[in-house]
Amino acid sequence: MKKFKIGGVPEHFNLPWYITLKNKEYQEDDINLRWIDYHGGTGHMCKALREGEIDMAVILTEGIIRDIVKGNPSKIVQGFVQSPLIWGVHVAENSEYETITDLKGTDCAISRYGSGSHLMAYVNAENEGWDLEKDLNFEVIESLEGALKELPKGTGDYFMWEKFTTKPYVDNGPFRRVGECPTPWPCFVIAVRDQVLQDEAYAINTILEIINRTTAEFKDIPSIDRMISNRYDQKLEDVQEWLSLTEWSQQQLTSKEVAKVQEKLLQLELIEKEVPLARILR
Repeated sequence: MKKFKIGGVPEHFNLPWYITLKNKEYQEDDINLRWIDYHGGTGHMCKALREGEIDMAVILTEGIIRDIVKGNPSKIVQGFVQSPLIWGVHVAENSEYETITDLKGTDCAISRYGSGSHLMAYVNAENEGWDLEKDLNFEVIESLEGALKELPKGTGDYFMWEKFTTKPYVDNGPFRRVGECPTPWPCFVIAVRDQVLQDEAYAINTILEIINRTTAEFKDIPSIDRMISNRYDQKLEDVQEWLSLTEWSQQQLTSKEVAKVQEKLLQLELIEKEVPLARILR
């Protein structure tokens, strides 16, 4: 049986993986796929791919493209979630800040450099017309759990994370959401290390076929909204809104989508140059 390790965040977007793993669907094709949660998000997974700790990752589009440009020996094999990610901009419940505008020049808490919370802070700052040199400062807090603990203590003034994941902490504390910032591109992709693609292309294709069958029919699973609500401790109406906004993908990113991400990363000086499409997509 061929063994593969896949990393991802323990969030509702990745429930299709949990379902296929629970049903032992990969084992039926002689594949032992092991899921590893990465609470530190995209920056943590980029490091894990580089070091061979995992073979595959379900990862934020802008984060993995930036890391591939910077030398990560991996490629995007297909999209996973086609719709944008809606980032909530959060402050501590007792914070004096009321709007995104108030946050100009303050400290942004991020899980780590190169993570989505880091890169999207630049997108948000550009949307607001801030000076990217003077008005952006960072405090590393490692994960959502770190932000829940550190933001109320004053380590960082605001924190960006997917708004439905953080909604329970907005409803019940310790966060207050002051705005939103959607990604200008499809949010999640599946990336695989080059060596694994070279050695195990057939098995990787089989894994994709299995997950694609599930994501294509995901919204039609009976009571899927209740399952998500219970598993991720979310209000049913929030889950239903999230499902209405979310579209999974079974296709590769387009050259236009990759170009848009690279152009934005270059413009924000998060990469030094663009690389050919063949370096990024399989």
